[in-house]
Amino acid sequence: MGLPGMVLSAIAAVAGAIMYWAVTYQGTGFRLSTVGLILMIAGAAGFVVSVMVFATSRRQVSTGSHSIDRQVTDSSGGSSSLHEESK
Repeated sequence: MGLPGMVLSAIAAVAGAIMYWAVTYQGTGFRLSTVGLILMIAGAAGFVVSVMVFATSRRQVSTGSHSIDRQVTDSSGGSSSLHEESK
């Protein structure tokens, strides 16, 4: 979803608003104002969901540092240690 979902939801909400407030035609058994209201509600709900998806997908990845400590003992009894840090 994300950004394309936000755009489609906004277009649906605008089309619904036009159908609800600007169109005055009333057919038999079919009301454009009701369809416009449904489109506005669906567009608003889709916009909220898309914003949530977009916000969670744009989080920054943690840049914490990692460190590794190793101590190695060879067969003759000598030991060496290693400390690595990475960011």
